[in-house]
Amino acid sequence: MTAKTASLTEILFDDGYKGDVDPFEVFTEWLEAARESEINDPNAMTLATVDETDMPDARTVLLNGRDTRGFVFYTNFGSAKGRELRTHPKAALLFHWKSQRRQIRIRGPVETVSDAEADAYFATRPIQSRIGAHASDQSRPLESRQVLFDKVEALKTEFGEDVPRPDYWSGFRVKPLEIEFWKDGAFRLHDRVVFRREGLDAPWTRSRLYP
Repeated sequence: MTAKTASLTEILFDDGYKGDVDPFEVFTEWLEAARESEINDPNAMTLATVDETDMPDARTVLLNGRDTRGFVFYTNFGSAKGRELRTHPKAALLFHWKSQRRQIRIRGPVETVSDAEADAYFATRPIQSRIGAHASDQSRPLESRQVLFDKVEALKTEFGEDVPRPDYWSGFRVKPLEIEFWKDGAFRLHDRVVFRREGLDAPWTRSRLYP
């Protein structure tokens, strides 16, 4: 099998292939396949963090951007995940695509995106979502849904069509030190290949794992 005739997925799980494989390119191939088969939100991922007591926490968020620097999502700094990541800037991500019988696990340090990146993404959101970012005291107690709806209506009047990005709303980038690809196998003899690197500027090493 050669890189010219095989998909990246075939190359990934080919024990005889000794050339370089870029995990970001494999991720792209898998995400594009999921876009064709998932019912909705193929960019959904589980985000795992720890709180101030080192208690694990997890929730589903959407991947909003990615490149070779890492994987980006946006949130309110006052949310549970925002507070946790600003205190402990490390995270794990899990993409699970049931239609593909595949998953990808990612771990690494986290950084806040630049104001320019956050502004650019915020501007692409529907106006209702931009108003919602102002209206929601995310993860804080809410007396009733009506209180939230009333805040939204008041902010519509206040802002009109010009809704600025709140300074407490921005993005986090998970910069991977580890990316694992998992593919379902018969009788639980799954395929697992993991890429690891010692630092963000270090080369990747690739190895197969027992299922």
